[in-house]
Amino acid sequence: MSNNTQSNSTTGTSTAWQIIGRLFTAAVVLAITAFFTPNFSINNIWSLALAAIVLTIMDYLIIKFTGLHASPFGKGFVGFALAAIILYFTQFFVAGYSISWMAAIIGALIYGVVDYFIPGNQQM
Repeated sequence: MSNNTQSNSTTGTSTAWQIIGRLFTAAVVLAITAFFTPNFSINNIWSLALAAIVLTIMDYLIIKFTGLHASPFGKGFVGFALAAIILYFTQFFVAGYSISWMAAIIGALIYGVVDYFIPGNQQM
């Protein structure tokens, strides 16, 4: 019986680390994307952290309700369009985060390239 309890607590810890890892990876990829994309700015580390949280939540909700992944690579045009839309609409939830439509399109491409090369499985 104690093995079953230990297994459940380990699974909960594993899920928590997956979420933290996903948020950290999203923040790193977002920072690199903002650096290389014109007309895309994130003012400070707190805006970056909040934007990573918002992006992760929006992506999670889209996956849950539609089954579509907002990933520019491997998901085709729909994934690319979703990534650009999510990057753009994040500015309405995060102070210190600004992006234009064109920057969102370029940013989705850069986000996809950087995300492709960052190691690790970001699926939850």
